[in-house]
Amino acid sequence: MPIFIYNSFTRKKEEFIPLKPPQVNIYTCGVTVYDESHIGHARSLYIFDLIRKYLEYREYKVRFVRNITDIDDKIINRAKELKIDWQELVAKYVERYYEDLEALGIQKGDYEPRATENITDMIKHIEGLINKGFAYATDSGVYFNVRKFKDYGKLSGQGIDQMLTGCRIEPDETKHDPLDFALWKRSKPDEPSWESPWSPGRPGWHIECSVMSQKFLKTDTLDIHAGGRDLIFPHHENEIAQAEALTGKPFAKYWVHHGLLTINSQKMAKSLGNFITIKDALKSYHPDVLKLFFLQALYSSPIDYSEKKMEEVTEYYRSFVLLFREYRENLVKYGEGSLQEEKKKEIDREYREKFIQAMDDDFNTPVALSILNRAKSDAYSMVVNFSLKDNWGKFQYIIKMIEELLSSNFGIFTNNADVETDDRLLSAHARGLRKTVTQAWIEEMRKKIEQLRREKKYAQADEIKEELKAKGFEVLDKKDGTTEVR
Repeated sequence: MPIFIYNSFTRKKEEFIPLKPPQVNIYTCGVTVYDESHIGHARSLYIFDLIRKYLEYREYKVRFVRNITDIDDKIINRAKELKIDWQELVAKYVERYYEDLEALGIQKGDYEPRATENITDMIKHIEGLINKGFAYATDSGVYFNVRKFKDYGKLSGQGIDQMLTGCRIEPDETKHDPLDFALWKRSKPDEPSWESPWSPGRPGWHIECSVMSQKFLKTDTLDIHAGGRDLIFPHHENEIAQAEALTGKPFAKYWVHHGLLTINSQKMAKSLGNFITIKDALKSYHPDVLKLFFLQALYSSPIDYSEKKMEEVTEYYRSFVLLFREYRENLVKYGEGSLQEEKKKEIDREYREKFIQAMDDDFNTPVALSILNRAKSDAYSMVVNFSLKDNWGKFQYIIKMIEELLSSNFGIFTNNADVETDDRLLSAHARGLRKTVTQAWIEEMRKKIEQLRREKKYAQADEIKEELKAKGFEVLDKKDGTTEVR
């Protein structure tokens, strides 16, 4: 079955045909390391990791490159603000970035090149653009001549006049045209710099992505270039211009852009007090819950983050946790089950194949999740109807299928050893209440429930259970008359 991807360049959904199948070359714009990564970054990192995983699941061989911008005006200004060396700032936030990747369970790229390690290649690229007449040097740096590149604006769909009125342009009297963008910037005396044929300076932001994507993917034309919708103009537009002006070849076959994230329907900003770092989010919510939250919307659509939504997703995640625990506990009793091949194929047609159809349709995760929900309901029905023993082979096959699809494609339940005891799976209210009780009190309540059950005072036992549940505990009555509190 073919995969279809919405191509931001052509503005339509297209069949995905890589240039040299089964090889797929993907480049995505990474972080600028001047501050903590936030949950908007988390969405971007996760979405493109998911696309990578799914293509590998569909047996493509993916080469994945994600850059790190480690020299930039933001970095220089933040270092000055903190009165520290810019390299110290970069080292700190590169380390913090990799901590976030590990905490989220997101793979590193096959290459994660840093701008400062590839400046020689950028200088060579800029020299090529000057030689071809697409760039020029001034006293302040080297600039790309936008009007020389006739297709400028083809990604964003804007004309030159629209760009002039619709974007903020830094004034520079040395430029031929206000829209011309910097390929190389002359450094001020107190700024980091590298030697070049033009002046001591540093590369512009746009040139690093054009150069490093082609260098590390070993191709002039990428299969997929990915990034946030906010990068279409000017960043990705400029990448296309400076790459294609030099090679004369299309820079990328497919452009994939994710939608932006808001907080309670507002743009995230420190000035609004709604800036949520990845580290802060993971203090309250399990990384799998954050991933499930991102999966609720199509990757290309906007998504709004709120505590209410996160609590709802936490409950949704717990339904999987409890189902998988039910499976593990019964596995001890029933062992490995068996199921006829025809029955397996029937389940695969009903769930696995429909999951794949959804993902083949532009990575439609909301529909894919709805398929898994139906599989989960099918499995739960065997539990509530007390028909597990008679349907153990079917139950086991469905559970293994759900776990495999969640882990292989979504990076969820890849390591669930301690997930049941993770306080982040409780509601914020329950977490607060849970901290107010002692282990001795819990044990006393457990014994009371057992005693009341022996005395057949079930209503009173249920009242204590509800009190425990309100404080975030799960109460299990066992057939041997004992009660377990978790």
